[in-house]
Amino acid sequence: MPRFHPLTVTDVRPETRDAVVVTLRPDPADADAFGFTQGQYLTFRRDFDGEELRRSYSICAGLDEGCLKVGIKRVDGGAFSTWANEALRPGDVLQAMPPQGRFHTPLDPARGRNYLGFAGGSGITPLLSIVKTVLTREPKSTFTLVYANRQLASIMFREELEDLKNTHLGRFSVIHVLESEAQEIDLFTGRVDAEKMEALFRLWIDAESVDTAFICGPEPMMLTIAESLRKHGLTDDQIKFELFASGQPGRAKRQAVAQDAARTGNACEVSVTLDGATRSFRMPKDGTAVLDAALENHMDAPYSCKAGVCSTCRAKVLEGEVEMITNHALEDYEIRAGYVLSCQCVPLSDKLVLSYDD
Repeated sequence: MPRFHPLTVTDVRPETRDAVVVTLRPDPADADAFGFTQGQYLTFRRDFDGEELRRSYSICAGLDEGCLKVGIKRVDGGAFSTWANEALRPGDVLQAMPPQGRFHTPLDPARGRNYLGFAGGSGITPLLSIVKTVLTREPKSTFTLVYANRQLASIMFREELEDLKNTHLGRFSVIHVLESEAQEIDLFTGRVDAEKMEALFRLWIDAESVDTAFICGPEPMMLTIAESLRKHGLTDDQIKFELFASGQPGRAKRQAVAQDAARTGNACEVSVTLDGATRSFRMPKDGTAVLDAALENHMDAPYSCKAGVCSTCRAKVLEGEVEMITNHALEDYEIRAGYVLSCQCVPLSDKLVLSYDD
């Protein structure tokens, strides 16, 4: 199970008016643990006024850059992102879990594939890692990126994307769609909605040639894009999602577990295995998530977003019945195998046995 390790900040570079790129270096003993796959993310933790806050940020470096970098865009009211943009400095040490996430597909240097990517705002960070890695490790492949932003000034990695396009002529193309700024081609102005997707496929993108599509950004945009991709012949196996939990409050506190209700009311006997040790506790069946109950019972259970978006809190149900309120991270085959997101998992049975180690 992933644990936190120290990462030293070696560089903090402003990327846009409200985003920075942070370069990090693990301790020599942890170097292997922080080897990553293109498209993965890091989960950080920091105390703010005595309250622990965890946030995940995608790695924006390619596999062949020899460094670890994340892009952090300031979120209105976001304690962690505001602190990173305003106060983080070289020499600071951050606590982070090793890279996680499955927003990628295996690469094969002998194959030539056509990739399609859609990014909205800071959703470009994992896609940038994927683009750079594909271009270097699959020399026969091509990549088309559709990148939506509010305006020109808010485009993250604009110069880097242009450099990649010039370096890999004919293999990498970028379509910038700006919501509030007019462009020479009307199609590239406005929101990425169903109508615009139809026009893109009609005029610019050959859907039949696409092997894999990556989508990262706000959920409404992602759902619209995914539906259009399916309509134009792509299967769910060809469509990869990475949803950003931008709706998280800046300093969300854990939901309090009603101990009195657990003792006297409709309750569940829970047994949780973590790092080889098993602990049992009683929790109410009142909509409280198993993760919150485990944390309230002083277990160091893993989590990041607490919104059903990442899979950091994934666990396996060995006995009992649960319901997941939200799931944006687990595949159908994982659910069939008994895996759940414990942050979204509420018990339905009177007894529940769950393991983070399986």
